[in-house]
Amino acid sequence: MEPVEINAGEWYLRALRCDERVDDSPALRAHGVTDPARYVRTCTAEWSADTRYTWAVCEPSTGEMLGEVSLHPGERSAVVETWHRAGQEAAVATSREAVIRFCEAGLGLSISDTN
Repeated sequence: MEPVEINAGEWYLRALRCDERVDDSPALRAHGVTDPARYVRTCTAEWSADTRYTWAVCEPSTGEMLGEVSLHPGERSAVVETWHRAGQEAAVATSREAVIRFCEAGLGLSISDTN
């Protein structure tokens, strides 16, 4: 599957980026990712392989990455995982709910577990 963008009200969810136009490296490094470019390549490959879908939770006016929501699809259900930068709990919680709605309505999968 190609990456899907999601509007989560105040927040904008998009595929992770690490290029000359959009660079999520600062947020990824703050989260402990030592090689952000490699991590983004892995996330892109996982979208293509339908093994994990990841979204950068972004502030829409600046595009700044506030956290991440990832969806691990299975045959009939999926697991949602999240992390957030300090002070961005609400943004990621709202975004997680939008991803769950996409999972259930768009992919026909139930949520078996969330973090």
